[in-house]
Amino acid sequence: MGTSKGLKLIDLPLESAGRAEFYRKVTDNDQSQIRAIRSRLIFTGRAIPPKEVDSSAAVVKAVASDEQAMGYVERSAVDSSVKVVLSVR
Repeated sequence: MGTSKGLKLIDLPLESAGRAEFYRKVTDNDQSQIRAIRSRLIFTGRAIPPKEVDSSAAVVKAVASDEQAMGYVERSAVDSSVKVVLSVR
């Protein structure tokens, strides 16, 4: 949830199944737990919230257009404009 200096995190919409699945697989937390953790970090100034975009295509576009951006999408949304750094099954 925290970001390194200059790193810009891109998140899918709260309602998306992809977002819930990603956080469950990577952190073993559900959405309410993620919101609580994120709120504490933001309140204490230790993190800024990720930028939320409306679709996987928007995540790919945002990451492709900014070398400091990082996001997550399903494999089928990845194209040659972005680099995969971690694959979660």
